[in-house]
Amino acid sequence: MMAPLGRGIAGPGDDTLLPPASPFRILHVSTGNVCRSPITERLHRHALALRLGADRSGGLLVESAGTWGHEGAPMEAHAATVLADYGADPAGFIGRELLDEHVIRADLVLTATRDHRAQVISMGHSAGLRTFTLKEFNRLVRAIDPATLPEPDPDLPDGGLVERARALVGAAAALRGWLLAPNPESDEVYDPYGAPITFFRSIGDEINQALDPVVTALTGLPARA
Repeated sequence: MMAPLGRGIAGPGDDTLLPPASPFRILHVSTGNVCRSPITERLHRHALALRLGADRSGGLLVESAGTWGHEGAPMEAHAATVLADYGADPAGFIGRELLDEHVIRADLVLTATRDHRAQVISMGHSAGLRTFTLKEFNRLVRAIDPATLPEPDPDLPDGGLVERARALVGAAAALRGWLLAPNPESDEVYDPYGAPITFFRSIGDEINQALDPVVTALTGLPARA
């Protein structure tokens, strides 16, 4: 059954209409959706554009929301500064509260912390096998042999990346019980809310480093030198 349209979800007449093939939706989740998840969303979009070209997404759609989301709020000013440091675009961001429909429609949910992951999974919707912390997913995808994933196919409307992304999530879920974190804290991205810009920049660096192998695994393309 098709999930109902709602806040932040593209619908008829929206300028961000979905491509003809169903996209692969990636949802980044933090608490307020004004610091960590906006940084992660926009850095993820920026990395995809650098690999695939600014006018292509390969059928990969990146969004974010917060478990206690500040609905309608802009991202924190320091978060926008961090994005500008990386050449990513902070413009037009609007905070969202995490809703059932976001989880239902997401093919991959990447959270800032284990608590966020638990909250997403507790919402149901068979989210367990497609919800990871960002750093957990990073650890798992680095252990997956790229040769076991479908190759990108430029002849397909989505470049073959939707099929590849679905296979990647399945492979990561299969590894989860076998490739454990060295300690629980290693899967956490801590909240910089209210901290000085230096801490925001350190969190931005953590997020950027965690995203790099994820985007490489999703696209089959390494970061440009």
